[in-house]
Amino acid sequence: MTSVIHGATGAQGSPVLAALTALGKHPIALSRNAAPIEGARSIAADATSAKALTAAYREADSVFVHLPLGSEETRRGIAGAVVEALAEARPGRVVISTSGAIVDAPGTAMQVAPDSALAQLIDGAMKTGIPTAVVAPRLFLENLLLPHVQAGVREEGVLRYPVRPDFAVSWASHLDVADAIVALLHDPTVTGVIGVGHTPPVTGPELAAAFAESLGTPVRFEQVTPAEFGQRIAPLLGEGPAAGVAGLYTALGAEPDFTFSPETGAAARLGVEPRALVAWINGVNS
Repeated sequence: MTSVIHGATGAQGSPVLAALTALGKHPIALSRNAAPIEGARSIAADATSAKALTAAYREADSVFVHLPLGSEETRRGIAGAVVEALAEARPGRVVISTSGAIVDAPGTAMQVAPDSALAQLIDGAMKTGIPTAVVAPRLFLENLLLPHVQAGVREEGVLRYPVRPDFAVSWASHLDVADAIVALLHDPTVTGVIGVGHTPPVTGPELAAAFAESLGTPVRFEQVTPAEFGQRIAPLLGEGPAAGVAGLYTALGAEPDFTFSPETGAAARLGVEPRALVAWINGVNS
C-alpha cells in the first residue's frame, strides 16, 4: 500500500509518515519543497493545483489530507483542488483530519459552518464515492508544550491554560492521531467521523497531576483568560492566528465539555487507544 501524505513535514503529517515508514511502507511525502525524507519519496506540489495533486494521487492507493493554517480563501482553494484531484485520480481510500475543528456536533455553536473550507473538503470527498474517513481530535496535548506553558510548569509548578478547572477535554497527541490515521489508511471499511482522544475526558487538574507524576515535583492547575493566552502566543503564531485561538477558548468557555461519544471514538471503532498522559509526557521529555 502506498499513501500520499499531505503536509508530510508538519506536526500532523510527519508522525503519520514516520509510522508508515516504521511499518516498512513507502509513503509519498507531499510538501511545498520536496525535502528529502528517509524511507519516503518526496514530491513537491502546489496544494491549490488540482493537476499537480492528481498526478501525485495516481501513484497511490490512499491519501491523507488536512488543511493548513491560513486564510479561508486559500484553504477553500486547497479543498477544491483536493476534491477535484480525488475525483480524477480515484485512489482507493481518503482520510481527512479536522485538526481539532468540530464537524460531528450539528446544531451546536462549535460546528464548522457548512460553507467552510473543511466542510467543503469533507463533503466533496464523500461525494466522490471513495471510502472516506474523518479523524476528529479535540485539543492537542502538544499545546501544553508551548514555551510559556512549559515555563510555568517547570519553573513555578503551575500549569496555566485557558479552560475551567472542571472543563473535561478528550485530549489527544499528534501521535495518537497518527495511530488512528495509519489504521484507517489500511482499512477502507471504516468510514465516517472517528473521534480521537481520551475517554473519559481529562480536566486541567488531572493534566497537572500527570505532569507532577512525570517530573517528580508538585504541579497545580491555574486557569488563565483566553485573551491572556492569545497574547502569549501571538509572537509565535502572529496576531491573526493568536486572535483565532483566543476566540476558540472563549467559545469553549460556554460549553459543558469538549469531548465525543465513546462509541464513535478510535478505541471503539479501530481498537486504537490514546497514550496514557504520563507515558506521553515521559516520551516528549526523553
